Amino acid sequence: MGERTEPPRKSSLLTELHRRHVWRASVVYVGASWALSQGIAQLAPTFGLPDAVTRWFVVACAIGFPFWIAFAWYYKLTPDGLRRESEISEHDAELHRASGRRLDFWIIGVLSVAVVLLLTNQLAWHWGTGPGDIATAISEQSVAVLPLVSEGANQEQRYFSDGISEGLITALSQFSGLKVIGRTSSFQFRDSKDSSKQIGQKLGVAHLLEGSVQYSGDRVRINANLIDANDGSVIWSQHYERPSTDLFALQDAITTAVASALKSKLLHGHTVESQSDRPPGGNVAAYTALLQGKANAATLAPDGLRKAIGFYHKAIGIDPNYAYAFAGLAFAQVSLGSQLTGGAQNEAYQKARAAADKALALAPDLGMAHQAHAAVLSGADGDAMGALAELRRGLELNPHYAGAMANLGTGLAIVGQLEQAVAIERRAIAADPLRLVVYVNLSNNLAALGRIDEAAKVARKAVSLQPGSLMASAQLANIQLLQGDAAPVLTWAASVQDPTTRLWFQTAGWIVAGDHAKADAALKEFVGKYGNDQLYITAQLYALQKQPDTMFAWLDRAAAQPGSGVVPSLLSDPLLLPYTHDPRFAVLCRQLGLPVPGAPAPAAAASVAAEISHV
Repeated sequence: MGERTEPPRKSSLLTELHRRHVWRASVVYVGASWALSQGIAQLAPTFGLPDAVTRWFVVACAIGFPFWIAFAWYYKLTPDGLRRESEISEHDAELHRASGRRLDFWIIGVLSVAVVLLLTNQLAWHWGTGPGDIATAISEQSVAVLPLVSEGANQEQRYFSDGISEGLITALSQFSGLKVIGRTSSFQFRDSKDSSKQIGQKLGVAHLLEGSVQYSGDRVRINANLIDANDGSVIWSQHYERPSTDLFALQDAITTAVASALKSKLLHGHTVESQSDRPPGGNVAAYTALLQGKANAATLAPDGLRKAIGFYHKAIGIDPNYAYAFAGLAFAQVSLGSQLTGGAQNEAYQKARAAADKALALAPDLGMAHQAHAAVLSGADGDAMGALAELRRGLELNPHYAGAMANLGTGLAIVGQLEQAVAIERRAIAADPLRLVVYVNLSNNLAALGRIDEAAKVARKAVSLQPGSLMASAQLANIQLLQGDAAPVLTWAASVQDPTTRLWFQTAGWIVAGDHAKADAALKEFVGKYGNDQLYITAQLYALQKQPDTMFAWLDRAAAQPGSGVVPSLLSDPLLLPYTHDPRFAVLCRQLGLPVPGAPAPAAAASVAAEISHV
């Protein structure tokens, strides 16, 4: 018998895919598609392209993938260009290796580009979400309520349209997963000429709620429009005209419609009314008086506060169970009392205590009632630890309220819990990104922690938000003093209109610059002119002078004078914290009811710190 000859074996599919470099071609395609989609996503906002462009590009890539695989099966990239697979001998090993190497180079190049784009995107995102910046990635479930325009002949009724707008902010904040920008930031765009896209980017939201209000007699008319901030298109629009007695039902209808359009649901255990400023009896006259009280109290001037107190009493006279009005009354009395002395101050503080107690008795689950009680404990009673517990409770009840976040940050800083203060202040900025005072407080607390570079960045952001703000510019000057950079401080101080501020920063600048003659002369002048009225900031100058004995003498005088500023500032003051090792610092803290640095945190502060991430 002759020798049997075996027929040649056919290559398996996997072997053939490998030989034809289909796997490599697939990696090149997927990597290139991903890199291009990243590039389009990053560049689309710059050129005003809608998000759908990126989505459709990815869909097109997915559709094209099978065609690419077929192309890779039939064609090969060789040193001589593209050639059909059938034209190449399967035994031409060198040509196959050359083709594989070329594809390897393509893989390395494509993946390198993809990694660079990924890193760029991540770095840009982090820079965009740092203190003072707005995230570049904007959630679809986000909205800013712009101040509704007050229409009609009586433009003095703007307090009413503002109150309606603020009520919508509060109501929408009760919905789970919905980011709602606070009043301070959204109201900065009153009569703005910016486009909807510019406003959305500045506030970090995907949607804007805008419209108008007309209130006359017994009728109220409201036009409301929900806008896509990216392209200005109207998602939802409605015109309402009803009796003024239906005002609150009308607000609820708008809130429900907006939340439905944004696919949001109420927070567990919350209702639209749970944290609102509406009177429990539903009386619109009481509500109008409350809004007038809030508008006057916002001035913080004694005359405005007295007018506010009158309006709050009017609201309470109409509805004696109006807890929110009692809370507003407590705030106004504390603010007024802080500007009075002697018996008049004691009387204002006593009325504030009574109003806060009544608000809590009427509505123990009203966050604003706890905020008011905290203001009384801190401002009138000097009880920083008690105020901290109330601030925490206020935020627990109204967890999306930017004002409550900012107040809790201040309360934490007062008792020396600076890391926790920084954390909650960052959240407050995310919720109310143009609220200047939070940037100033955050910058100060970062400096107190020794994070000077971060503090400088936040201070510069504050100045950029309001270039004419003395508070923001002074904070930046404080940071520059801590950095040892006196020249810009002295230049800026020379232009300051307020004489006390001007002389303080000139004195501090010359101290830091090492000009002893000018510093001593300026310090003597400051003490002579302002020392008895400005005990605390005089102590700060002696801290800069590195004269602790004189510094503590001035601090002791400040501690004995109510309203001197020593309690809210002592444990977060970067100028004074270097002296915490001095036994006199601990004595001062105990005298003021503040925690001693280095000692275990008091139970109230420790509980707040532990729960800060859950608030």
